[in-house]
Amino acid sequence: MEKDNANPTILNTSQLPTRQHKKRGAPRGPESKIGNLMHKPQYLSDPFYDFQSDDTESDDEFTIEPIDEQEVYDLISTISDPEHPLSLGQLAVVNLPDIHITPSPSEATDPNTLTRVLVNITPTITHCSLATVIGLGVRVRLEQALPPNYRVDVMIKEGSHSQDDQVNKQLADKERVAAALENDTLKGVLDKMLETCV
Repeated sequence: MEKDNANPTILNTSQLPTRQHKKRGAPRGPESKIGNLMHKPQYLSDPFYDFQSDDTESDDEFTIEPIDEQEVYDLISTISDPEHPLSLGQLAVVNLPDIHITPSPSEATDPNTLTRVLVNITPTITHCSLATVIGLGVRVRLEQALPPNYRVDVMIKEGSHSQDDQVNKQLADKERVAAALENDTLKGVLDKMLETCV
């Protein structure tokens, strides 16, 4: 199979957005090493220390957190590109700033509220023939992974494809998407793309 873009721009995995935060302002030098090794337990220095308070911290592990843009990105960035042995995140087809959730996850809402997830994808070239397949793969991955009250919309980023209007129309047509998922050949391509998702 001949590739549309034989030489795409590839991002290193260290350049991809992540939820892990780097430690800032940590003390350096011999004092910090000794402080880490010789840490004095709080119950020895605080006369009002409550031994029961340590157990309540474990309850926080099970609190429900809203799904945010980073989590959506983590779900779709590992999808394999149908042409290249790289992920959509590495090829910058999906980008964190191009994922929008409404209502915002920071707003305290009822868990049964309908939530819209909009993902704008950027094909590696303006005449990519597999843009619809990539959009379909993103849609399938999110519909499988997100709760049922989430509505997924996948669109081609404006101006990034020569036929973005036509591709967007295909991706928004629910009947066409359902028919595509019944096609065994296309289903095989999508299954191969989603193999790399964790």
